Amino acid sequence: PAGVIQGCDSKMMVVDFQQQGNFVMPELSTPLARNPAAGQALTKATLRAAGLLGLSNAALARVVGLSESTVSRMASGARQLEIGTKPAELGALLVRVYRSLDALVGNSDQHRLAWMSSFNRAFNAAPRDAIQRVEGLAQVVRYLDTARAIA
Repeated sequence: PAGVIQGCDSKMMVVDFQQQGNFVMPELSTPLARNPAAGQALTKATLRAAGLLGLSNAALARVVGLSESTVSRMASGARQLEIGTKPAELGALLVRVYRSLDALVGNSDQHRLAWMSSFNRAFNAAPRDAIQRVEGLAQVVRYLDTARAIA
């Protein structure tokens, strides 16, 4: 579905859906985009999700489309994801991968890491490798969403 959804109160939120293959990725244009605390929270969540998914800084850099040195600065607190940018959107999707997978494996670090590193025919790769491309990240999100719907 393509289109624009607008709220009707003073805290109007616009969601512009961009078609990306079969995956619809929302872009937010809100006061949230100007809130540095939101970027800080997303940065922290993205770094934590990456760690819990067994991703190195180099792998996280490929997932969100930033340099490894930028990811290192994010980890030290000197830099954060800017809401409304592609790296922030990709970071939010990575957090979604973590949350969906964690719900499916019952908060088991061992099972989560095993799933991330095991070859999966649905992606023709291990999820850890698949998510390092935008198309693969979207594919993993769809796969986990479907698995959660069935469970």
